[in-house]
Amino acid sequence: MESILALTHVDESGSLTKASLEIVTAAAELASRLGASLTMGIVAPDAKTAATTPAPAGARLLAVTGEAFAQARYASDAAACEALCRAAQATIVLAPTGSRFARVLAGVAYRLGGVIDTHLTAIGGAESVEATRWFYRQRIEGILSREARPWFLLLEAGTHAAFTADSADAQVEQVPVELPALRTTVSGLRAPAQGAQTIRPDAKLLFVAGAGWTKKQSDGKVHAAEAGELILGFLRLAGASLGSSKSLVDQGGDGQPVLPFLTHMNQIGQTGATPRHAKGLSTCCHGEEPHVVGWRFIGERRAISLDPNCGWTRGKADVVYVADAFEVMAKLNGLLDAHKG
Repeated sequence: MESILALTHVDESGSLTKASLEIVTAAAELASRLGASLTMGIVAPDAKTAATTPAPAGARLLAVTGEAFAQARYASDAAACEALCRAAQATIVLAPTGSRFARVLAGVAYRLGGVIDTHLTAIGGAESVEATRWFYRQRIEGILSREARPWFLLLEAGTHAAFTADSADAQVEQVPVELPALRTTVSGLRAPAQGAQTIRPDAKLLFVAGAGWTKKQSDGKVHAAEAGELILGFLRLAGASLGSSKSLVDQGGDGQPVLPFLTHMNQIGQTGATPRHAKGLSTCCHGEEPHVVGWRFIGERRAISLDPNCGWTRGKADVVYVADAFEVMAKLNGLLDAHKG
């Protein structure tokens, strides 16, 4: 009989991260399907946070707490996850593919003599566990099954609904951890100003800019500076996340006008990046297959293009606005600004 462990951690506010809550949902569904026991493991800075964490009915609740676990650190996080796995005697461990757990769980799997698979998008199977992920820039779907245990499964964010339940004091078992000598200390956090941040994984809308923003416009001139102002203004007013086509981020190396706030971290499509925002708005993008592949998990797709025969109109978008993106975004920013005012 399988024993399933859902590994979770809290954020800076002391609440479970959204990705962690999705893992709880996935673990509860898998345990119900397999008739397996379910354990929820929490890494948190204090015991009170763990005690008020919502958990599935009938699940065993384990926690590793202490000031040493307030910040992400390989040595402390690996020790905490190892202790939780041993205490739960887990054969299958589910965890979010976030920066905190993704960098430590391969090491934990090695310590426990297990195996690990990452970037999973679904877990199926009625009598066994079948994990699904995409290969070759999201063009090939693979289904994985393993006999080796413990099996660590890291799921991508946005693949399950976040677990919801009434928060109530639960019986939490504190798991002791013998920490190794810690050679690093966390002195603080540095984050970009909210207005400068362009990548927002939890945003409802993904705004994608294509190379057309830096091409000659109807007056025969390039308006890259104006394009940058319109795009940043929309991101600020709508709280959207910014994506980019490969051709646009590559222009800087060719000596062409570029948008200075764009990097390859914004690129989707040919890199295989697959954002999971609820809605997507593409502007000045061709919409052909390499780009659309990156939109695989976006529910509603819209595009703005001057070309009525562009790739987006050929069944790749729900709505296409045949119009000038500069004019549309300027009007839209004005409406958003008036609404917020």
